[in-house]
Amino acid sequence: MLSIQLLNPKNIVIVGASENTAKPGGKILQNLLDHNYSGTIYALNKKEIKVPNAVHVYEVEDIPEQIDLGILAIPAVACINVAKEMIAKGAKAFIVFSAGFSEAGEQGISLEKELVQLINDAGATLIGPNCIGVINETYKGVFTSPIPEYDPKGCELISSSGATAVFIMEKAILNGLRFSNIYSIGNAAQTGVEDILEFMDDTFDPDKSPKVKLLYLESIKYPYKFLRHATSLIKKGCKIAAIKSGYSEAGGRAASSHTGALATSDTVIRALFKKAGVVYCSGREELIAVASVFQTSTDVGKNFAIITHAGGSAVMLTDALSSGGLNVPELTQEETSELLKKLNPGSSAANPIDFLATGNAEQLGEIIDFCDKNPKIDGMIVVFGSSGLFNVRDVYNMLEKKMNACDLPIYPVLPSPVNAKEEIKTFLHSGHVIFPDEVTLGKALVQVHHTKLTAGGKPDMPLMDLISIREIINSAKDGFLNTTDTEKLMDAAGIPVAKQLICSQGEDLQQISTNIKFPIVMKVIGPVHKTEVHGVRLNIHDKETMKSTFDDLMQIPSATGVLVQEMISGEELYAGTIKQGDFGHLIFCGFGGIFLEILNDTSYALAPLGETEVAQMIRSLKGYPLFHGFRGRPKLPKEKFMDIVIRLAALVYLAPEISEADLNPLIANEHEVKAVDVRVFIKHS
Repeated sequence: MLSIQLLNPKNIVIVGASENTAKPGGKILQNLLDHNYSGTIYALNKKEIKVPNAVHVYEVEDIPEQIDLGILAIPAVACINVAKEMIAKGAKAFIVFSAGFSEAGEQGISLEKELVQLINDAGATLIGPNCIGVINETYKGVFTSPIPEYDPKGCELISSSGATAVFIMEKAILNGLRFSNIYSIGNAAQTGVEDILEFMDDTFDPDKSPKVKLLYLESIKYPYKFLRHATSLIKKGCKIAAIKSGYSEAGGRAASSHTGALATSDTVIRALFKKAGVVYCSGREELIAVASVFQTSTDVGKNFAIITHAGGSAVMLTDALSSGGLNVPELTQEETSELLKKLNPGSSAANPIDFLATGNAEQLGEIIDFCDKNPKIDGMIVVFGSSGLFNVRDVYNMLEKKMNACDLPIYPVLPSPVNAKEEIKTFLHSGHVIFPDEVTLGKALVQVHHTKLTAGGKPDMPLMDLISIREIINSAKDGFLNTTDTEKLMDAAGIPVAKQLICSQGEDLQQISTNIKFPIVMKVIGPVHKTEVHGVRLNIHDKETMKSTFDDLMQIPSATGVLVQEMISGEELYAGTIKQGDFGHLIFCGFGGIFLEILNDTSYALAPLGETEVAQMIRSLKGYPLFHGFRGRPKLPKEKFMDIVIRLAALVYLAPEISEADLNPLIANEHEVKAVDVRVFIKHS
């Protein structure tokens, strides 16, 4: 929990204070004084410094009162002793600007651990080290600029990188985005993003607390804590958007399963954000655009009117919205006949609504009023720049007026920062945000809309034979589960598997005719990837072919037996899971066989899963129309596939020792879905 001394300190001690504002110890002093911090500022330096309204002290012991907050702008090696002295004077909060800790190697790691232990033992709060500080209503405790004007309803920003926080603020301020509390957590040695989200969650006031949270993260140490508090905040009405850096598709490891090859660092982060309802952003521009969408509207619908005097912008924006699954609904001539009479000849109102370069403010007002009353429209995007031939102030004044009056949200794209510089500046003074680029806005609207739809629901825990599951897992050795135990595990989990028998010698084949009817499938047991060694034979219709196939398969290197299965016809589906450290298990589903490897038509989410989540996963598949019958094909039992995915997610929740599992393929026809090839990898830890 963040201490009151960090949030609202009665005094602040700057260790390493300076008169030189080009140094962190000088800039922090200037920022505190320029932004009217009302408490006492102690400027600690062994050399005398004279800064008006700050009290110079040579040593910690010279401070005449209990310390609330210490801000350290000194070399890392000096921080431990100073922190000890400040704790002895009652300090309960520290912001450490200093670099040279865990980011600097083994010595720095040891130093950081010692600092954290010291501050933990004192029951104090640490922000940093290697950070730029904290901005809130009480004080501006950073050594950087710009410092945005505090707005209690503005965005809260948590950033692992101080420089990135500065870059975000610089760009966002130009777009009219407003800020409240800003936390640069640096190395997050003690206080991480999860802890700040916990504080925001525990202290949330629906009438007073900021509702937009922006995150730039380089690590998530406690994913379930992150999930719990992010989800809770979103349920309370907050909006969260985040960048998570430090991933790479090249970081996907070479794995023994198809599922392992699909899972990357980026995949698990996207799954975590999706489950919580956090909007995933790939960079600063996207983060700022999403935040601006949040501050424009509490909800993003699916259907948009595009209003512009620039045809090219309308085309690019329409493409961005449509390719992301949003609509620019056509408006009929009958609907727009009265509106067209009020526009200049040559104007188009079919949507996009193009009222030409000669369009004026009054016409813009007429168009907006028309769209605001149209049930086909959920929101309006107005793209209006300047060619430099005339002043657009009247147009922007009309836009502001309508944004304040209309029921539907209006997203203003004002793309002329040179030709309309002063007009944009005046518009921003009204308190609205702007979007400098229509395509970036379109992508942001897509992200926000779809995140709202895919946020995780309540997980389902179907009835399973828990005792049998635990007996199988507890007795299994690390590595691939054997075929017999795999079949028992699937049965205990309620996951249907094709009828099968294991044959290790020719005499075992005599059981086939009584237990499994022809045609049959025969698969070699032993090699991990059966198809790569030609270890799968299909459509075997008689005993003679069965016997010769058995002999052939047993000649494959590493073969220990043959699995004989009933032959099931239908579409190939897939489900799989892989454990991702503290994040738990990622669950994948999609279309199987070679289509999994070539087309990668999969969806994923973090276990455990509920029916709503799984339904959304399946709907997102490119092959989804196959479930409803496509070009004469029979319908597939979607509910049975959903049940298998839910059960797989519940199984790994009950048996976390399952490191990886592949159900590939599952065969689906209009009557059933059954697994015909299952591999489970166990890792006890």
